Order: sequence, then structure tokens, then C-alpha cells
Amino acid sequence: MSDPRSSRAPEPSRWAEGGVSFAAYVLILVGSFEILAGLVAIFDDEFYVVARNYTFELDTSAWGWIHLLLGVLLIFIGSSLLSRRLWAVVGGIAIAMLSALANFFFIPYYPFWSLVMIALDVWVIWALTRPGTIRD
Repeated sequence: MSDPRSSRAPEPSRWAEGGVSFAAYVLILVGSFEILAGLVAIFDDEFYVVARNYTFELDTSAWGWIHLLLGVLLIFIGSSLLSRRLWAVVGGIAIAMLSALANFFFIPYYPFWSLVMIALDVWVIWALTRPGTIRD
């Protein structure tokens, strides 16, 4: 008879593993989109329409650098998430939240695209917070 306390934790379900893989690839995709949006803002200041009297108004080049750095972090965490380790899952949730927040502030500059990016970030957060996604 084996001691139940010495048994290992059950392996994650296939659904949970699929959710983590989904989140990883969507983070990589969102990161690629963020890099493209950042490069456009850096190289062409006139592309994005600047709203008047916006509380969080920054130069479009500044927003470009923010999106570029976020994109690099998103791709790094998304690639690391494929290892399915706790730090990558926590990092994925944190960077998806940060990306959603940055895109929220970017809504006056490019509304539809920002809302799509927020939706993808929320989808990633949902996929990473499903039960059974983390293993030690």
C-alpha cells in the first residue's frame, strides 16, 4: 500500500496543456503585432491620429517605443511559456495585463486595433488562469 502523501500531483489535462500552448502562440502573435505597431509609430509620426485634450497624450514615437518594448517582452514570454513553468505562466499573465493596459491608453490613437489587442490579451489571461495549467 502506498502513502497518498508521497504521490505526485496529477499531470495537467490535455485541455489545460492546449490552453497553455494557445496562450503561448497568441502571446507571440500579439508581440509581433505590437512590434509592427511600434515600428510604424516610430518611423511615421503622421500615421496615427492624435486626439485633442487626451489626458495620456504622448508623442507617437513614445507610444511606438512602448509598443516595441512590449512586443519584444511578449514574444520572449510567449516563447518561454512553451516550457509550461510557473514563472512563464505568471510572466504571461503579467505581460498580457500590461499589454492590455497599454492598449487601453492607446485607444484614442488607433481604436479598433487597440480593442482587438485588448481582447486577445484577455483571452490569453483566461487561458493561463484555467485550472491545471501550472505544474511545478
